Amino acid sequence: MSRLEQIEQVYRAHHEARRPKDFVFCGPERLELFHHWVGTGGRVLDVGCRFGALTRAYVEGNQVVGIDVDREALAEAATLGIEPIWADAAEPFPLEDESFDVVVLGELLEHLPMPDRTVAEARRVLRSGGRLVGSVPNAFRLKSRLVFLAGRPPESDPTHLHLFSPSAVRELLADFDQVQLRFVAGRLTRLQPRLFANDICFRGRKPLR
Repeated sequence: MSRLEQIEQVYRAHHEARRPKDFVFCGPERLELFHHWVGTGGRVLDVGCRFGALTRAYVEGNQVVGIDVDREALAEAATLGIEPIWADAAEPFPLEDESFDVVVLGELLEHLPMPDRTVAEARRVLRSGGRLVGSVPNAFRLKSRLVFLAGRPPESDPTHLHLFSPSAVRELLADFDQVQLRFVAGRLTRLQPRLFANDICFRGRKPLR
């Protein structure tokens, strides 16, 4: 069994145990925001697309290519009209330089051993002026801090390898301009987004040559 097949087995079992096919973390808010940020009329790379639950928010009006390690999930995502590619998002993308208008990294970077390399790959395949759109859990929200102070791990998902703060996200996007963070989901988010939001959504532009 190849390394890619081993990773596929692990993630397929994890998703089957914890996530229904149509699950979107912080669903309504993130679906609406990604629909707006991705826009239409472009070639979009959706990295870690799974069954396409989030992809549905921006597949209409775009040419979408989806990367995922789970071939069964990819086969279902392909029914949306996207081009599926079976690959490990932690490895170099099997795609040409500057071939996409938008790259989506939705709830992905926390799962990868070296997220900075994946962001660099996203930048590589983006055209000049192309946009990176993504999101990560807000690991440093107040709830997580209190859980940590109580002596328990702040993260219960065994596939999460990194915990991201807003400053860590901005550091990852150091090679992009027009960077914007948006804090979403959570009943008290309007009071203090950094402390109460469940998710950090971000976007940035590859600088124009």
